[in-house]
Amino acid sequence: MGTSLTPEFWGQFAVLLVLAASLAGILTAAFDSLAVRLLRRRSPKAPEAPHRPIRKDHRASVHC
Repeated sequence: MGTSLTPEFWGQFAVLLVLAASLAGILTAAFDSLAVRLLRRRSPKAPEAPHRPIRKDHRASVHC
């Protein structure tokens, strides 16, 4: 015994299909932006110049 698919079924099916596709697109965009944000946060920064300690006993030369 088979059932026939009524126009009401196809209308509801179309609405649910559009909602599911929209939700998938929105979630994909949200997770992509989150992933990009995390990658930017973890990216290596430019190395800083090596720290050279300042000697206090050194005086600037006055001879030119």
